[in-house]
Amino acid sequence: MKFQLLHTDSGSKARVGELHTDHGIIETPIFMPVGTAGTVKAVHQRELREDINAQIILGNTYHLYLRPGLDTLEKAGGLHAFNGWKKPILTDSGGYQVFSLSHKRKLTEEGATFQSHIDGSRHLFTPERVMDIQRSIGADIIMAFDECTPYPCDFNYAKNSMELTHRWLKRCIKRFCETEPKFGYRQFLFPIIQGSTFPDLRKQSAEFVASQDLFGNAIGGLSVGEPAEEMYAMTDLVCAILPENKPRYLMGVGTPVNILESIAFGVDMFDCVMPTRNARHGLIFTWDGILNIKNEKWKNDFSPLDASGKSYVDNEYSKSYVRHLFSSNELLGSMIASVHNLAFYLDLVEEARQQIKSGTFSNWKSKLVGQLSRRL
Repeated sequence: MKFQLLHTDSGSKARVGELHTDHGIIETPIFMPVGTAGTVKAVHQRELREDINAQIILGNTYHLYLRPGLDTLEKAGGLHAFNGWKKPILTDSGGYQVFSLSHKRKLTEEGATFQSHIDGSRHLFTPERVMDIQRSIGADIIMAFDECTPYPCDFNYAKNSMELTHRWLKRCIKRFCETEPKFGYRQFLFPIIQGSTFPDLRKQSAEFVASQDLFGNAIGGLSVGEPAEEMYAMTDLVCAILPENKPRYLMGVGTPVNILESIAFGVDMFDCVMPTRNARHGLIFTWDGILNIKNEKWKNDFSPLDASGKSYVDNEYSKSYVRHLFSSNELLGSMIASVHNLAFYLDLVEEARQQIKSGTFSNWKSKLVGQLSRRL
């Protein structure tokens, strides 16, 4: 995998790059739509390609392991062949899902034992097993197995968890190096930095992860309930330690403002369920702010969803019509809103890339952050 830095912003640490994989080139900074179970909810692959212009999507090891299962995925020829997505894919290792199943899992040095949320069956994820599963899924970028610490947690818990994640990482690397891709194209392993919101731990974890000299580096354990200021402080600290010649991935982040602020710290890759999850509840992201399409005020508003003039769906889909779809519980409402929100996120990072190239990113961001977070 080749990562090429093309531009840097004079007023911040923001940068533009290209990440080369066997399924295509990814322009960074980039937002990656989340397709947990092999599909981005309520969005067709054709829309991802043509309307949203997604360059890479995510799958999840935990969910795909349980359903459809590795036997089906291997017979299909991997996730790309199974879901028809020809561009790059990244798979999360399942560490966050194990974290979210705290009442149904047990952590040991060996790994994590958990109960399936589907049928209650018990399973063991070890670092080695997670590498094997991601070989079978066949994503271009695969993640090391980690423990995502809760917020808040005390220093000793965060320290022990981080050290466990580091030991698991060494086992992931060993297994990754002992095995080969299954479907004729290369896969690349990213480690994950932990340490909660403790600067000393984050520094230690970033230094350890950087020393492993893998293909890229991820920042985990943030956007789990901590104040935005703490998330930004940890992100800034970590990016100052990580090598400049490798992509930096901030996991699970976030709002449009979170993304812009983190780009300024030097982050290259983002993912979050927010665009599609919020869309299914009628929350629409626009260049003027956030609107709740279910509100009565939009009942007779026949303007496009984004009044700025940048409309991501056909103009025939007015605020009034989309509100009607939600009021009538029509599935098309969630579909239109999901395509719109994802397209907005992808347009946001594309515009950020252009601003960085022009040397105007910092001023542009400063003017935009207050606008994007206001409620319409």
